[in-house]
Amino acid sequence: MSTPSEYPAHPVRKLRFGLFEADLGTGELRKSGVRIRIQAQPFRVLSFLLEKPGEVVTREEIQQRLWGSDTIVDFDHSLGTAINKLREALGDSAENPRFIETLARRGYRFLPPVTRVPEQEETPAKAAAQTSAEEPFAAASPEAGTKKSPLDSKRRRPATWAVMALPLVALALGAVFFLIGWLAHDHPPLPPGIRQITFSGRVSPSDPLFESFGPTATDGSRLYFPEIEEGRAVLAQALIADGESSTIALPQEIASPYISDISRDGSSLLLRDHLAARAEQPLWIVPTIGGGARQIPGTLAHDATWMPDGQRILYANGDSLYIAQSNGSDIQKFASLPGRAFWLRWSPNGRELRFTLLNSETHSSRLWSIRADGSHAHLLLADDDGSECCGSWTADGKDYVFQKNTLGGSNIWVLPSRSGWFWQSRQPYPLTNGPLNYQSPITDNSGRRIFFIGLNLRSELLQYDAASQIFIPYAGGISNARRVVFSRDGQWVAWFRQDDSSLWRSRHNGTERLQLSSGPLDVFMMQWSPDDKKLILMAREPGKRWTIYTLDADGGPLRVVYPERRSQADPNWSPDGKRIVFGRLPDLMAEASMPKAIYIYDLASHHLSRLPGSEGLFSPRWSPDGRYIAALSIDQTRLMLYDLKTQKWKTLAQQSVADPAWAHGTPAIYFHDFVQPGQPLYRVDVKTGAIKKIADLRDLRAADAVDYRFAGLTPDNVPLVDARTSAANMYTMKLPKN
Repeated sequence: MSTPSEYPAHPVRKLRFGLFEADLGTGELRKSGVRIRIQAQPFRVLSFLLEKPGEVVTREEIQQRLWGSDTIVDFDHSLGTAINKLREALGDSAENPRFIETLARRGYRFLPPVTRVPEQEETPAKAAAQTSAEEPFAAASPEAGTKKSPLDSKRRRPATWAVMALPLVALALGAVFFLIGWLAHDHPPLPPGIRQITFSGRVSPSDPLFESFGPTATDGSRLYFPEIEEGRAVLAQALIADGESSTIALPQEIASPYISDISRDGSSLLLRDHLAARAEQPLWIVPTIGGGARQIPGTLAHDATWMPDGQRILYANGDSLYIAQSNGSDIQKFASLPGRAFWLRWSPNGRELRFTLLNSETHSSRLWSIRADGSHAHLLLADDDGSECCGSWTADGKDYVFQKNTLGGSNIWVLPSRSGWFWQSRQPYPLTNGPLNYQSPITDNSGRRIFFIGLNLRSELLQYDAASQIFIPYAGGISNARRVVFSRDGQWVAWFRQDDSSLWRSRHNGTERLQLSSGPLDVFMMQWSPDDKKLILMAREPGKRWTIYTLDADGGPLRVVYPERRSQADPNWSPDGKRIVFGRLPDLMAEASMPKAIYIYDLASHHLSRLPGSEGLFSPRWSPDGRYIAALSIDQTRLMLYDLKTQKWKTLAQQSVADPAWAHGTPAIYFHDFVQPGQPLYRVDVKTGAIKKIADLRDLRAADAVDYRFAGLTPDNVPLVDARTSAANMYTMKLPKN
């Protein structure tokens, strides 16, 4: 009986491809230095493929090498599982392979080039330097080897030592001045190492677009965080030592937990529900051991924290901060602010509160500070460009870590609060620099260790196969898409990418692909014009309002449809192309205190009118036949329908509703129920009102999805979903010593 071989012997142990590095000796895979969790058998398959980059490796070769020819296990299943796990670790897909290509009935081929990383050896220069340093100084003298009288030696010695001392003094002075300059310029310490704690990929990341800042908490031995389970967030805990997570039971009123704070003794969490569409929610105190959750009466908030005394709470409602007893009594206003406050954190000495201030119009965030008496509210960083959020103090109060977002991604920064003879400046500097997007840092309560979220978002566009009743990869050549819309004639498709929100279009078969927009423009939705020559889209630039634009389908400049000093949302063409219907943002996206309604804009006369009876509604959709306009209630619990002929509203569905989409060629609407278990997709018939369940998360079992979002309909009314196979994990690092 033959036996599978171990890792092959190589003159070098490490192989590199792209951002990845495989250590064949230890069986470790790293991406830009960060370890990627991978099981032993998938790694053995990878190591074999890396030996033959660009070549076809047959299934028989893999079986002989790794399983043995006489193996009795289900080889095909085992190899398929190993390849799937390997693709998951690399962020690859079988439909659009970047690393591993499947060759039907033949085997596999590793696509990118592979280079070997030689072991670092001691250089000859280092040995030479050590030898030179050990040689006597006299050997370098021009007079070496020349015999001198003792008198000459005595006379020359003081002069010789003086000459020798000059460069040493200069060197010492230079070192002193260099040290002074180094300190005066606030030179940051070397970046620390990062360790991954959880490996499930199910930690729920932050989504500032919907006022979710990835809140987590720690009691020193455990981490508490929202984890995705069957498409919804649940409260989870994990031991820092091993990362294994378990859920904490919550009342059904807390359908999606949002952690605001943890008590100083680590016994209780302060949280609220984040699933409901209302901007302000009841606060709850939940024991970290589970059970006995207690709602704080009389308080509605979007974030909160315990006061330094550990007895009262400080909470944010609207643009104000309030203080109340933990039983909800004795409510007093603490301060008024120019925006909505999140991530409230007291300094260890209780003298200063720092927080993230969200601009209700532009949804940009900045770090602010206020004194303990509610006075002197001000920007924390003078050169803040609106990209910082989510700061936490270290236990000793010497440093403040926060998240900074740039076009290149999000990273963890630190703001030191140090002083000394030469150290007068206080400039923030980065602690991380990729390769993941890092979010929402928190600190432990005893040392200088911090914890944060690392995003590893992987998703795939899938289509529903009614025959097999499962979702399968979309066959149109698009894989990384958040929302997909087809032209009226079905020949063109437009989508924006999940990773960078860039807008693209192509033929329905994937040909004639063209990028229509790029960063920093953030696209949220788009629709084709009735003649299929233009697109109308909802988009924004960083720090600006959401605006409605039109854009030629062949590319060109963006054109603002209706300039105004409010955000606009969900534009749709009328079937004749002469008018546009649009709405406002929901409370969680901005302008929570401003009225919401549906509007119709005439492109020829430039007249704007409010749709009768549309107050408190948003997300309009004009029917293809032009007779109806569908919309959602602001709390997303009703799907409403307006008949333009009778000028009356009626309720089509009364349940949680998101992303409504009109069917092609038939009076029906598809929508996503994001509250029910499994997050099902439904279809409602406009004429009869009959509601039919189409699919849910269980039908994504083949894709091993964490959750999904409804992405659109094909011309044949086949639902498309953006299925996430990985979301985020928890990471930690120890801050460098000052």
